[in-house]
Amino acid sequence: MKRIGLVMILAFLTAAFASAQKYGFVDSDYIRKNIPSFNQAQEQLDNLSKQWEKEISDGYAVVDQMYKSYQNDVVLLSQDMKAKREEAIVNKEREVKDLQNKYFGVEGELFKKREELVKPIQDEILKAIKTIAAEGSYAAVFDTAAGGNILFANPKFDISDQVLEKLGYKN
Repeated sequence: MKRIGLVMILAFLTAAFASAQKYGFVDSDYIRKNIPSFNQAQEQLDNLSKQWEKEISDGYAVVDQMYKSYQNDVVLLSQDMKAKREEAIVNKEREVKDLQNKYFGVEGELFKKREELVKPIQDEILKAIKTIAAEGSYAAVFDTAAGGNILFANPKFDISDQVLEKLGYKN
C-alpha cells in the first residue's frame, strides 16, 4: 500500500514538474532566409552546381556522340578497331562518372564547399539558439522547418526573431 502511494506521489510530482517546463520553437528556414551571408553562400553553391552539372552533361554528350559514331561505323571496322573504339567509349564514360563523383559524391567538391560556406553560419545560428534557450530557461527548442511532426505551435513561443536579433539581424 505504501508503494502505491509513493508511486502516485512520484507520478504527480513528475507531471507537475513536466508541465512547468518552458518550450520554444524556431523556423530555421525563416532564419536562414533573413541572413544575407547565407543567401550569398547558397547562391554561390547553386552557381557552382550548375557549372559542374553542365560540365558533366557535356561529357555525357561526348560519350553519346562517340557511341553513335561507333554504331554508324561498326560494319566498316576491323575487330581490333572495334575493340579500341569500345575501349575509348568506356574510358570516356568512366572519366565523366569519376568527374561526377568528384563534384557531387559523398565527400565531393560540393560537399566540401557547402561545409566551407554554410556550416559556419549554421553553427552561429545553433549557438544563438542555445544561448537564448539557456537565458530563457527553455527545456527544449523545436525546429518547425525540419519536418518534425509539430501539428500546431503557438506563435508566441516562436523565438526565431530573437535568434536573428542575437545574430545581429533585424527583420
